[in-house]
Amino acid sequence: MDALISALIIFGLRLLDVPLSTLRVVMMVRGARREATLLAFFEALIWITAVSQVFKRLDSPLSMVAFAAGFSAGTAVGMAIEAWLAPGHLLVRVITRRNPEALVRRLRSEGFGLTLVRGEGQEGEVAILFLVVPRRRVRALLRLLSEHDPKAFVTFENVQRAMGGHVPSAGFWPLVRR
Repeated sequence: MDALISALIIFGLRLLDVPLSTLRVVMMVRGARREATLLAFFEALIWITAVSQVFKRLDSPLSMVAFAAGFSAGTAVGMAIEAWLAPGHLLVRVITRRNPEALVRRLRSEGFGLTLVRGEGQEGEVAILFLVVPRRRVRALLRLLSEHDPKAFVTFENVQRAMGGHVPSAGFWPLVRR
């Protein structure tokens, strides 16, 4: 029974430190130094506690399995948290041939800021739209784009920082620095 409780503690600790690691990396990529540093402290503290529990029970394969299973489950939890928080912004490029003026009006009426550039594609004139969008709003944007032009060419890039213009807030304060 003692080995099972120890294994559950190890699993639970990993279920905490691995998502912190995921969020720490997101903070680092976004340039949020203070948040990343704070997360790193707690991540390391929890990790060393979990490892010390494993070393106390080196004769128990259950401890090692709990450590690995906690890492695996923690990875899934970290990814789910990151997707739910959807921190930061994306640069979205849309290339369409279908009535760009109507699309621009619709997107602006839905609160999306954008820049329209005329260009030439393989099959003639195209409209190129540039939008900096909070990741939380990407699904809504894709729905609108799909309704307007299901064949539009759309690309995405992460944005570390954006200033000026019509860049909406991403909504979760520690995850975006302006």
